[in-house]
Amino acid sequence: MHNPHTFRAAVVRTPNGPDSIEIIDLPVTEPGPGEVRIAVAAAPVNPTDLGVTGGFFHQMGMINQPSHTGLGWDFAGTVVATGAGVELAVGTRVAGVVLGFDRDFGTYAEQLVVPATDLAVVPDGLDLVAASTVPLSGLSAAQIVDLLGDAPAEGNRLLVTGAAGAIGANVAALAPDRGWQVTGLARAEDEPFVRGLGADFRTEAEPGWDAVVDTTSQQAWSLNPVRDGGSFVGVRPNLTPTAERGITVNILMVHSDGPCLEKLLARAAGGGLPARVHAVLPLTEAAEAHRAMAKGGTRGRYVLRP
Repeated sequence: MHNPHTFRAAVVRTPNGPDSIEIIDLPVTEPGPGEVRIAVAAAPVNPTDLGVTGGFFHQMGMINQPSHTGLGWDFAGTVVATGAGVELAVGTRVAGVVLGFDRDFGTYAEQLVVPATDLAVVPDGLDLVAASTVPLSGLSAAQIVDLLGDAPAEGNRLLVTGAAGAIGANVAALAPDRGWQVTGLARAEDEPFVRGLGADFRTEAEPGWDAVVDTTSQQAWSLNPVRDGGSFVGVRPNLTPTAERGITVNILMVHSDGPCLEKLLARAAGGGLPARVHAVLPLTEAAEAHRAMAKGGTRGRYVLRP
């Protein structure tokens, strides 16, 4: 029989890959002023989560939790309790993202207490599993496009590497709003999907691009494809290339943005933003989802359902 005073969450005590994921019971906490408690309906597995369970971020000194580290970044669910000063009604479907590495809670959980300002209402036309895939990749892409800014008159050719991945596909969908002519770089078998985003397609990154967004985990292309005086945006702070040849270098540091997320969810509901789900697994199979994702090659998210 379920205890109403506790909830289940997936955490890591000593990171050692997927087998180190534990499901534990935690006490239910009530939301404080400006906070809401969410019944989580869906939480996607992100590449960053694999880095946490593998100990990568612990080794970098970015995680120092005395008891356990919470897993999971984005989520969708339903408001079940509100603190003082919150206008969201109980029963509202919402989505959001929990950022930062050094925390004892995450979105791989049955419940979550978060600031109401970080949340966005999920539109009626979007189910919660699909909505859960939007916050981290969508906000990352929107903020990458903000770093790029409007395409300059002297050249609007943008190459997006990893264009079939979650962040890359979102960048390819959003960048034309700012005047960029997008070409996606991905594996040959991903050509139909990338072209379906409205982008041109490449499998190799030849030099001469006005701007390059590198969403790949290794940032292997670095500044080589960028023309002199062009722009580069990467997603790995620990792999920031040194600026050269007059190239502007920016690195994404994603932040929460409820109003922006609301627009992204509306766009996803209308089919203008990819919200791909590969498989839905119960929270108790978080380790299996990590093992499957680590094999690579899947398009769309593994999503955990508490």
